[in-house]
Amino acid sequence: MLRSKIENKASGILLYGLTPPKAGHSEEKLREISARHIERIKDLAIDGVVLYDIQDESCRNSAPRPFPFIETLHPLKYSSSYLKDLEFPKIIYSGIGRFNSATFENWLEAHNSDLDFLVLVGTPSRRSDQNLALHDAYQIRQQKIVSHILGGVTIPERHVRKQDEHLRVVSKTVAGCAFFISQCVYNVENAKNFLNDYCSYLKNQGEEPVPIIFTVTPCGSQKTLQFMEWLGIEVPVYLREELESSTDMLTRSVEVCQGIIDELIEHANGLCVPIGFNVESVAIRKDEINASIALVQYIAKKWNRISS
Repeated sequence: MLRSKIENKASGILLYGLTPPKAGHSEEKLREISARHIERIKDLAIDGVVLYDIQDESCRNSAPRPFPFIETLHPLKYSSSYLKDLEFPKIIYSGIGRFNSATFENWLEAHNSDLDFLVLVGTPSRRSDQNLALHDAYQIRQQKIVSHILGGVTIPERHVRKQDEHLRVVSKTVAGCAFFISQCVYNVENAKNFLNDYCSYLKNQGEEPVPIIFTVTPCGSQKTLQFMEWLGIEVPVYLREELESSTDMLTRSVEVCQGIIDELIEHANGLCVPIGFNVESVAIRKDEINASIALVQYIAKKWNRISS
């Protein structure tokens, strides 16, 4: 169904995103964590699971990282070795900073049968040691016969600064991307402005949009909030102050996410762009995990109401 929805450029895609466990865990611990992930996800009304490839972004931000960087299993390894019993399609993120042209070409060939959906992620900063540029990775992939569907990353905050995020999406679409997953949204105006410019450009050019899948995630602590902002997620000043002063930050953040979801659905109804949502669960605290599940259920009900 996910492949069909993407190929038909349908609204209503719902994904659940999570981070693979630490690479240094024992085999027993990895099996234990994957069993918990499967149990948590298996009954959700989602179209697929997003598995992130965590990169060290310290080169992008000189401020101290609120949480230490810990290397995780590559998402493809986690998917193929530990999540076989999870029947949802897997969207595999893969950072290209580990590759040069030859090793990336070899990787694509070696894993062609393992991949259903792939999202390539550029290096965190231009200052990074960069073996392979994202546009070169796209070109290498276009020269191969592949069975997977390619997705891209979009960052609404970047549109505010550079006013060209819609053009980046169009360029990546030409390079093969059939859908896009956004960075986590806490400033809904950024996302709406991006959608406006994307739709306007496509209409002027006579081109068709691809699905834009917006990421939302609950925030239950001051440290999580700091980490989100360290990653480049823009939280409006008024909203940050509201979350910080709340007696229950997690509950308030879920309400904020629900408001963002509602507003984006309503806004997109008047535009040409099909949208969906990805609920990100990267926290290890049980209450934040439960809140992410509640958001999935909220969105599923919204889509059902809209389609009925």
